Order: sequence, then structure tokens, then C-alpha cells
Amino acid sequence: MNTAYVGLGSNIQPRETFLTESVQALEDHQQIIVKKKSDIYETLPVGYTKQDNFLNMVVELKTDLSAWELLEYCQSIEKEKGRKREVRWGPRTIDLDILLYNQENIKTEQLFVPHPRMHERAFVLIPLQDVNPDAIIPTQNKSVSAILDELPTTEKKGVARWLGKNGEEG
Repeated sequence: MNTAYVGLGSNIQPRETFLTESVQALEDHQQIIVKKKSDIYETLPVGYTKQDNFLNMVVELKTDLSAWELLEYCQSIEKEKGRKREVRWGPRTIDLDILLYNQENIKTEQLFVPHPRMHERAFVLIPLQDVNPDAIIPTQNKSVSAILDELPTTEKKGVARWLGKNGEEG
């Protein structure tokens, strides 16, 4: 079985529903077992900032799927949830990114693993730390926790554990 970490993000309402339905779609696949789920975090947008805040989380998967098959399935979930790619880093119903796949380095036109820039982004590292603080990011040869410790405080400020609809932690 392969181990993969998938980051999920949404900033179009209903954000929480898009996350939970997408995790359910992963769980429904016969060749995917969702082992762990991070907390949900509300995060400020990065890159294109004139948009609503995101909800982000990470799941750890065990799967018999290849990295390319997993990518194809993640993209089918995005399509089913109405994902449109109109503005780079722009608003989205749901985004599913393969962050890590085993300890592989994959660089193709369609797939780049470990996910580029993940080591610079608290909105990825903080929920990834929830599911596996000791996961090694091969391109950095450091654990998630070590990289997060080195990340500037200003980068971490825009990431907060999400308080759900009724004000309780999500």
C-alpha cells in the first residue's frame, strides 16, 4: 500500500460541505483508505488575495492507486464539485492536491510531488503536522515539524483552527 497526503481547500460556500463531501468521496473509493484527517483551518488567501478566506485540511491515505491514478481521481472529485480554473490561485469550490506520495519525487507535466512550495506554506504544513509531524518532505530532507519551526511567524499568522458554524472548533 502506498501512503499519500492530500491537501484540501475551499473558499466558495458552502466551504465545509465541499471539504466533507470530498473527503467522503475519497473514503468511498475502493482502493483508498483515509487513515487520518487534520483539523480544519481557516486561512488567508495566498497569491491572489482579493478573495474570501479558505478552509484547509489534510488527509493521510493508504492506497493501491498509482500517483497518477490518485491525481486523476482527485481531479474527478474537483470536477464533480464544480471546480473551475479561471484565475491562478483564485476562488475554488474544492482543490485537492497530492502533497506527498510515499517518499517519491515526481516531476511531470501533470504531477509535481512533493507539492511545490508546500514547504513555504503554513496553510499546508499546519494541517499536515496534525496528521504526521514526522513526515519527511523529500525535497527538503526535513520533517514537517522542523520546516514549520523554521517558517516565519508572519506566515503562520494567517492560519487559525476553524471555529465552525456554531462557534465551536471545527
